[in-house]
Amino acid sequence: MSDLTLSVWRSGQAPWPSAPLGRDEAVDLAIVGGGILGLSAARQAARAGHAVRVLEAGEIGGGASGLNGGQVIPGLKYDPDTLLAMFGPARGEALVRFAETTADTVFDLIAAERLDVPHRRDGWIQAAHTQAAAATAEARAGQWRARGVATRVLSAAQMTQLTGARGYVGGWLDPRAGVIDPLAYTRELARLAAAAGALIATQSRATKLQADGKAWKIGLADGRQLRARVVLVATNAYADGLVPGLAQTLVPLHSFQIATAPLPQDLSRQILPEGQAVSDSCRILVYYRKGPDGRLMLGGRGAMAEPRHPKAWAHLEHALRRLFPALAGVAIERRWFGRVAMTLDHLPHLHEPAPGLIVAAGCQGRGIGLMSALGPLLADYAFARDPAMLPFPLTPIRPIPLHGLRHLGVAAAITWYRLLDSFER
Repeated sequence: MSDLTLSVWRSGQAPWPSAPLGRDEAVDLAIVGGGILGLSAARQAARAGHAVRVLEAGEIGGGASGLNGGQVIPGLKYDPDTLLAMFGPARGEALVRFAETTADTVFDLIAAERLDVPHRRDGWIQAAHTQAAAATAEARAGQWRARGVATRVLSAAQMTQLTGARGYVGGWLDPRAGVIDPLAYTRELARLAAAAGALIATQSRATKLQADGKAWKIGLADGRQLRARVVLVATNAYADGLVPGLAQTLVPLHSFQIATAPLPQDLSRQILPEGQAVSDSCRILVYYRKGPDGRLMLGGRGAMAEPRHPKAWAHLEHALRRLFPALAGVAIERRWFGRVAMTLDHLPHLHEPAPGLIVAAGCQGRGIGLMSALGPLLADYAFARDPAMLPFPLTPIRPIPLHGLRHLGVAAAITWYRLLDSFER
């Protein structure tokens, strides 16, 4: 990272010890992308006795897996009743069961393996900024409560008490959620995968995929090659031309974040005193939580261009002062950003464009839990070949029409939605 973009997560760590690719190497499973999804799949496949190689273009934790806000939120963008209506009783119910346990996957793994990952599990609050959003929050909480989750519907007064923020008219609390240090978690996943026998090569960008009989040949940027029976492409927002058409199925976005200096004790007692993570209901939402050293972290969508000046984060500083006027004198000490990808239907997409080539993309803001739970299922599917094992259907790669204009459209939409949100406050 440059001095301009420095995240709150631990810095100064030694790079992950790469296991360079050998000459004429062949494996059972090659995984392109060393983030949460790829590493979770690598560990599962290696534990099952398969020869596994992970190819990471950068460093472990250098992408979205290690740069995100660390909110571990279960569920999907859609509520249970909507998923049942969309997919029918059987597939819909399977999706709901999968989605409701994704946060459990993360926190259970941290506990079972005693991972060195700072974490708290005090819940997640979805904050409503309008009465319509409050009604939606109440309905959403009710659907999960009907499934045995001890959700809470929150009044305006309770929102003020739990967040310390101003301007909310209500919300709901999901106790299954929590927060982690995502960089520490990603590195610990790499450690678990390596301990199980997976070989992880960093600074190893895959640039070419070619079917070679009953196997795949993967070409790297430095000229080396790897042969694999099965390939899992787990690049998500960092999709390029490796799989034709894949990048054109995704809407690229930048997620910007800021962090204050450590809060004074009196302010820390007023803001998020019980430690929940928060996302609001705006069209261009902001999300926040307590971070390392008692800092307040806040994030949201940013410009499509890479930032070159601290003013690129001004919209987040404005949101911070609006929500927490008492922080007017507290310095912003960290600013950073990462690349994320959304799908038009707001669901993760699974593809198998050719036998033995599996692709997963689209985290929709719930990537930590979602990809931790999906990775092992994809690893099992890679060798069992039973689509019933997967929570999401396998679909063809369908590029978004006029995808090349999406950057302009997304930028315009963000500006317009942010203006509409300002009128509703």
